[in-house]
Amino acid sequence: MRPAPLSAFVLGAGLGTRLKALTQHLPKPLLPVCNVPLITRAFEHLQRAGAGRFVVNTHWRAEAYQAAFPTGEWNGASLHFSHEQPEVLETAGGLKYAEELLPQDAPFWVYNGDILTDLPLEKAWAAHCAAQNEVTLVLRSKDGPLQVSFDPATGRVLDLGRRLHPESVPEFLFTGVYLVEPAFLKRIPAGVKLGVVPVFLDMIREGAKLGGVVLDEGHWWDLGTREQILAVHVALAQNGGAPWCDPGASLEDGVELLGATAVGAGARIEAGSVLEDCVVWPRATIAANSKLQRCIVTGNALVSGQHLDADL
Repeated sequence: MRPAPLSAFVLGAGLGTRLKALTQHLPKPLLPVCNVPLITRAFEHLQRAGAGRFVVNTHWRAEAYQAAFPTGEWNGASLHFSHEQPEVLETAGGLKYAEELLPQDAPFWVYNGDILTDLPLEKAWAAHCAAQNEVTLVLRSKDGPLQVSFDPATGRVLDLGRRLHPESVPEFLFTGVYLVEPAFLKRIPAGVKLGVVPVFLDMIREGAKLGGVVLDEGHWWDLGTREQILAVHVALAQNGGAPWCDPGASLEDGVELLGATAVGAGARIEAGSVLEDCVVWPRATIAANSKLQRCIVTGNALVSGQHLDADL
């Protein structure tokens, strides 16, 4: 089997419209999960699979990535940013735009920046090598919308979203993680706003090697809504460690942190406040005697009073 891919393309340019109250401050992949930016969890996952070089496409709030990674590296891995302007180019367009930063003679990972997962990626790589695919999609049979028709016997993807075979019943979820050979980039026209699904459908039509591997082990979450962000904190709290309070946060007398609450660095929770199942970003302030439940408090915000299910 070939050596595992050294590079990964992580999608970070999305507008995050379903999270508008939060993404007006940060691009979605930089939103904190248990006080850790979501994208660094992706980096960690990929690094465990052997990757040591990351390319991230940016558009909305691109300056936030530079602020988060001012040295151009993370945990010994190099970071390279591909800034899309004047508009975001979607998945395939973003890959093509970053082509010069991607390997020309070796496969690489593609990884959506708005998911959290611990899938066993080494199994995906083994399947990709064994089948000699041009692209291998990582699939699941649960945890979200089942939109992929896949034949486990041949290892081939047959359809996505019932576009080619409306009569078929999709049985698999596309996780947003896949392996790509450099030849795939030649299929994408330059300078075009284009999602990756139409390119995949063209591959199916021509009989190209678009494969899949089903990984039902581990966990997978899409974090596209505030409800999903709060739910993943609750799920992670079941493994212990909650509430999460950064050592740089300040908690005054009588503060109660209940359930799956996370308080970021530099946040200040004043005396007598009670927070239950809340996410407090770095440098936010919660005034004395406030009561918050299922709230997300953005960085530098000043919040007081009682709030339920609010983005503040």
